[in-house]
Amino acid sequence: MAEQVREGRMTAAAQGELTVFLIGMRVNRMLAVRTWWPVLRAMPRMLRELSRDDESGLLGFQTLIGGPQLVYVVQYWSSHEKLIAYASARGAEHRPAWAAFNRRARGSRGAVGIWHETYVVPDGAYESVYVSMPPFGLAAATGVEPVGHRGERAAQRLRLGRSPLG
Repeated sequence: MAEQVREGRMTAAAQGELTVFLIGMRVNRMLAVRTWWPVLRAMPRMLRELSRDDESGLLGFQTLIGGPQLVYVVQYWSSHEKLIAYASARGAEHRPAWAAFNRRARGSRGAVGIWHETYVVPDGAYESVYVSMPPFGLAAATGVEPVGHRGERAAQRLRLGRSPLG
């Protein structure tokens, strides 16, 4: 079922520090399906595992496609410590997927590339606005509220230690 469009100007209801984690894969050789297909299939398993665990620290995610060769996921985490804990957890989906990728990558001669970027964002150092949109991105991860609750202008919402309307 499609998310309902929220009329008017909304912002994410995020509070406090958060971690934004971007992770993706690039198919460098489309015909090497046996190399890139397992990489593509691993991420949904991890996201399902994380989404079922309220203590995992994953607040939400958005999967995006950047053309025929690039798939990536924007993830919002409550802390970088929880992200790192998941990445190294022995019983979780990530470690076997990472080990399998490394085994395949050695013989694939660059058929598939992977990348990630991690940003730890202090409280007040992020802002968002969504106009006539269903909850998306950070707002889908943390909830939405009218822009006026945090300030009508981006500079007000990017408070960097100041009060929300000051």
